[in-house]
Amino acid sequence: MSSNEGMMTFGGHLEALRKILFRVVFATLILSCVIFYFKTITFDILLAPSEYNFITYGVIEDICRAFDSDFRFDEFYVDLIATDLSSQFMTHITTSIYLGLLCASPYILFELFRFVSPALLESEKKYSIQVAVIIYFLFVLGVLMSYYVLFPISFRFLGTYSVADKIHSTITLDSYISTFVMLTLLMGLVFQLPVIAFILAKMGLIHSDYLVKYRSYAFLIICVVAAIITPPDIMTLILVAVPLYLLYEISIRIIRLVERRS
Repeated sequence: MSSNEGMMTFGGHLEALRKILFRVVFATLILSCVIFYFKTITFDILLAPSEYNFITYGVIEDICRAFDSDFRFDEFYVDLIATDLSSQFMTHITTSIYLGLLCASPYILFELFRFVSPALLESEKKYSIQVAVIIYFLFVLGVLMSYYVLFPISFRFLGTYSVADKIHSTITLDSYISTFVMLTLLMGLVFQLPVIAFILAKMGLIHSDYLVKYRSYAFLIICVVAAIITPPDIMTLILVAVPLYLLYEISIRIIRLVERRS
């Protein structure tokens, strides 16, 4: 038997990839249709951060009470409007597809792993599964961070901000959803910092000593980034900057672990 008999041809790889793409698209469409059907539940969840009584505000008030502070958030109301005839329907469709893709992401990772696994050694398969699980876990943490902290507080500030009393904000549904998606993806990607640090350490491009040496500068940069992507109040800045700095410290420990095993 020749050494190439057990190997798949280039055309075979393309056919396998085509089948994977078909299954991924099919799974995403099914989930999108289910999400589209349950319109009320979907938009109750998506629009919850726009309410003055969202759970995040109550938690922050409870934390302040634990430190003997009587801080309270003022009630606020921001109207969401649709300006085009088809905007609500199209937003419903695009939102359903986005959420369907998000819900299908574990299956997509599974299919991708199944596609590349024949070319991996047993040790590499175990290693790849661990990395994929960590990537997805960190992405979910970033999404939750955006949903419960960054987006509601940003919406509260920007939605109620006014340069004059005679000017009132009415936010379009398109603007609301696009900002929600942008911040969600942004935080999901930012939370991949430990994975990026791990990959760069394996390639020998960064070292733990370097990150430790410039730790104070990193903290300053994190605070600046947090100030840019959040409303200008100290509470929001802390809520965003602290998790980001913790990710930086976790990255240092991951790099040290890589260095010890090298």
